[in-house]
Amino acid sequence: MSAPYAEVIGYPVAHSKSPLIHKFWLNKLGMEGDYRPWPIEGEDLARLRAYLAGAIGDIGWVGCNVTIPHKQAILPLLDRLSPEAARIGAVNIVSCEREGVSLVGHNSDGTGFLEPLRPLLARPHLFRMARVFGAGGAARAVAHALAGEGFTLVIAARDSARAEALVAAIGGEHHAVALSHFADPTDFAFDDRAGVLDLIVNTTPLGMVGQPPLPLDWSHVPPGAIIYDIVYAPLRTPLLTEARARGHQTVDGLHMLIGQAAVAFELFFGRRAPREHDAELRRLLTA
Repeated sequence: MSAPYAEVIGYPVAHSKSPLIHKFWLNKLGMEGDYRPWPIEGEDLARLRAYLAGAIGDIGWVGCNVTIPHKQAILPLLDRLSPEAARIGAVNIVSCEREGVSLVGHNSDGTGFLEPLRPLLARPHLFRMARVFGAGGAARAVAHALAGEGFTLVIAARDSARAEALVAAIGGEHHAVALSHFADPTDFAFDDRAGVLDLIVNTTPLGMVGQPPLPLDWSHVPPGAIIYDIVYAPLRTPLLTEARARGHQTVDGLHMLIGQAAVAFELFFGRRAPREHDAELRRLLTA
């Protein structure tokens, strides 16, 4: 029987750190297996369908991670969705159940995103507010996760209609604006933020290698806000560099990447990821 293997599909995926993460864990556990990138360019259902048809024909294939631009496009090609993936309307994991050959979509982005925030979320707050930049697949998971933790959200996207659609999907008292709103200075006077948990979250590719920085004027950022950028290439994005210079607490993209990968690893290979080696893994990822 061939060794199990998984892949990450999307475009581009050459920069993906997921193969290093999964191979690191396989090695630590002494398991046979592999994980590799598979580029699929464009939101083309025919290409996705052809990939999945070929993959399920290989007994060793146990599933794939799904990244930009396929997190929503792949939905109609799956046999069923986990409750979380169905609620979010996007997947980042496809697992293959060999008995009957069923493709199941999951979403671990929200779980991975919240992981480094758990100590903060364990404390009581008078009010929780998050400004979330982006309205794509990752933003959907992040926004649903934050709404579930009692945050009032402001969703900002280059296409304000997509932000409005995401707000409508979440329900509740949230707000949608154009991303350009945050590029211009504001004279808004923030009130006393004692007891308030403020987050600024970038889920867009802006700030990634080869992309311009996120257009944010810092007059929009509340004092004491935590700045979270899910971009991990580079690890220290322009947003996080400026945030640290201004004295803000920051969270980098490796936290979410490792957290969501741990969920995928267990689905693919049937063992818990050996998280006791996270410090060593981060050193490898940043070498």
